[in-house]
Amino acid sequence: MIKNSNFKRNSHVDDLVSDAVIQNEGVIGLNGSLMVDTGEFSGRLPNDKFIVNEESTSENIWWGEVNQKISEENFDYLLDKVLNTYENLSSSYYVFDGFAGDDVDNSLNIRMITKKAWQSLFVNNMFIRPTEEQLQDFDPDFTIINAYDVKEENWKKYGLNSENFIVFNIKRKIAIIGGTEYAGEMKKGIFSMMHYYLPLKNVLSMHCSANTSESQDQSTVFFGLSGTGKTTLSTNANRPLIGDDEHGWSDDGIFNFEGGCYAKAINLDETKEPEIYNAIQHGTLLENVVYDIETKKVDFDDNTKSENSRICYPINFVENSLGSKNLKSAGPHPESIIFLTCDAYGIMPPLARLNKKQAMYHFISGYTAKMAGTETGVKEPVATFSPCYGGPFLTLHPLKYAELLEKKLNEFNSQVYLVNTGWSGSSLTRGSKRIDLKLTKHIIDLTTKNKLDFSETSKDKFFNLEIPLNVEGLDNDFLVPHKSWSNLEEYQSLGNMLTRLFNSNFEKYDISDIEILSAGPKSEFSI
Repeated sequence: MIKNSNFKRNSHVDDLVSDAVIQNEGVIGLNGSLMVDTGEFSGRLPNDKFIVNEESTSENIWWGEVNQKISEENFDYLLDKVLNTYENLSSSYYVFDGFAGDDVDNSLNIRMITKKAWQSLFVNNMFIRPTEEQLQDFDPDFTIINAYDVKEENWKKYGLNSENFIVFNIKRKIAIIGGTEYAGEMKKGIFSMMHYYLPLKNVLSMHCSANTSESQDQSTVFFGLSGTGKTTLSTNANRPLIGDDEHGWSDDGIFNFEGGCYAKAINLDETKEPEIYNAIQHGTLLENVVYDIETKKVDFDDNTKSENSRICYPINFVENSLGSKNLKSAGPHPESIIFLTCDAYGIMPPLARLNKKQAMYHFISGYTAKMAGTETGVKEPVATFSPCYGGPFLTLHPLKYAELLEKKLNEFNSQVYLVNTGWSGSSLTRGSKRIDLKLTKHIIDLTTKNKLDFSETSKDKFFNLEIPLNVEGLDNDFLVPHKSWSNLEEYQSLGNMLTRLFNSNFEKYDISDIEILSAGPKSEFSI
């Protein structure tokens, strides 16, 4: 595709780091890591993501805000523009060939082409690295060409929303990136393609973390949006990590899509998150962190450059991971599936069990509550919904993934639990404290060890969720929201408000399945 043969393929980590420093792309910092800035953008550009509208795939795509249409003609123009910049390079560019999906039957051969050495280090860390033998006859299933320095001034003419673009052509098995240096676009680009290919093979693609028992005969999957505790709760000294972000669920079990981790760096504390801190070493990338120019000491609490500063490292850098044991990053069918929510309204119970239709409803909803932006100066929660806990990366309609989830639950009898890591008995606005992390970890521990007894239960007033009573180490009043609230009128008001938000959000998915709809919140509760 690119005629210019002046490239470096699957370079060694040492060479990529050396090239990055020589080319002034970054500096050596904490514990020998490579520290880089990603330029104008330090996060994804969802408004600039497009999929080519063509006959072979169009009927499958969930068109809308997440997946915007662009014509084949406009794609061809942008592709030619990107390729021309590679043809005219005076220096070497970089090619990484590897895999997405640690499962031979469901992996994707990927080729990542970049102009910067640090971007090639990023994909080397994030994806599954091939052996020399695997590289001999490597044929890519999907290719991403990163041209961060290419912008389109006449963007309106070519159907874009700005001069930047991230465009996928599924028929031609290629994507192009222009205008943004942020490497996360490559990671999530491949994730979006796994979200397309796998469900069509009846494999559920999931935005989740996962771990396994020491004996590797039991696994647990954790879904949750940012701030719910997904990474913290799945990282367990007694349970090896399978992966922290993206997985598939096939007829053989669950498997990690990636060969690395992309952890948030902001407010990183060595004592609270030692697994992440200890992964910072030679070969690790630190993106957009603030550091002292002279000493290179990092201030992880400084958000001057970005709230989305990141740490990128191979999964074997995590001490208690399957990757660190030179094992395949995969596990058996999960016994437990945990939906995490940080409910700042205090309505969701700290622990509940969901039936299959409730699981589908809450999976499609993907709820948590986030703090309002600091620019308002008002500490009020904001309800957030992301279908399947990964809305920006879905290529098919959310119902397709929910139906696959139900199919897996029926086949493998996994139990689904909702765990609220936010507030209970009061709301955030009342100045009460968030549920103690030790209590949440205790709940997770009981769940993964199959020590939950549902012989005596109660139902919450708004979502009809099944709450276990007499749980070891926990008070019943704490477990049942309407018993822990002292102000029932406020509980009623906030609960009814939240159910209205759920119902309003669900309407946009145009789902007619009565059983799923009936698994949502009931009619308004009154004291």
